[in-house]
Amino acid sequence: MRFRLTTLARRYDSTLVLASFSLINGFVSIALMATVAVLSGQPFIFPSLGPTAFLFFYTPLAASASPRNAIIGHLIGAVAGWVSLALFGLLAAGPALSAGLSAAHVGAAALSLGLTSGLMVLLKAPHPPAGATTLIVSLGILHTPVQLAVLMAAVVILALQAIVINRLAGLPYPLWAAAPVVQEGERR
Repeated sequence: MRFRLTTLARRYDSTLVLASFSLINGFVSIALMATVAVLSGQPFIFPSLGPTAFLFFYTPLAASASPRNAIIGHLIGAVAGWVSLALFGLLAAGPALSAGLSAAHVGAAALSLGLTSGLMVLLKAPHPPAGATTLIVSLGILHTPVQLAVLMAAVVILALQAIVINRLAGLPYPLWAAAPVVQEGERR
């Protein structure tokens, strides 16, 4: 009990406690994912996992940091990115960063981000790092079905880590969705 995050934050500077918690768990989570990537030869680490890990350990009780929003958000981003690549005829093209940015790449990136943003709002599953995921896919950095499956497996693994770590820290971290926030004067 005395090593629970809330207990430590009451005894010590809460900013320092939260910074230490975020530093240690961000490091451990991404180091683990990078190790899995190296051992498997698959892209289990990609840029939008960093902001997801940050949300999981800095604002763990925010709706955008729930496993539901992270998994649904990244799934929307991956699918929207792939669909945008397909619609612009870029599935066989190389990544825009090495093949060169074309008008088709710009169109795919713009469409994918629009689709991702709109669908996350419609599904009430906002997760800002998914905006990076959709660009990673729509710019052709990760684009094969196997790479997209690994990307989603990495998000699920990271979400499971967040559940375990945040619950061990004594936080009421959700197993799936964050508890709804009820505004003053509102009824459920």
